[in-house]
Amino acid sequence: QVQLVESGGGLVQAGGSLRLSCAASGRTFSSYAMGWFRQAPGKEREFVAAISWSGGSTYYADSVKGRFTVSRDNAKNTVYLQMNSLKPEDTAVYYCAADGLLARVRSTPRYWGQGTQVTVPS
Repeated sequence: QVQLVESGGGLVQAGGSLRLSCAASGRTFSSYAMGWFRQAPGKEREFVAAISWSGGSTYYADSVKGRFTVSRDNAKNTVYLQMNSLKPEDTAVYYCAADGLLARVRSTPRYWGQGTQVTVPS
């Protein structure tokens, strides 16, 4: 029902910023909670941030609080992840996710994008 396409990844120096975008298909984008996950080489996929369908509620992993901001523009069917003060440990493939329930998008979301690479060299 939902297709997600991430963009905006790349190589950024430590301390720099990057904004990821996730474009969603379908007329029902606004009814989905959206999230971001990341997976570094040799590590498990971890939750990064989530936002409710209305944008009224957001959640962040402790590791990114104060540095990352998740937002959405339902008119554009797009969710964003603004990443500031990037650190080498932020290096990972970042995945966009969607689910009808906020609780699930924070853990085991139904829909996933293909991922976009973010690299922050030491």
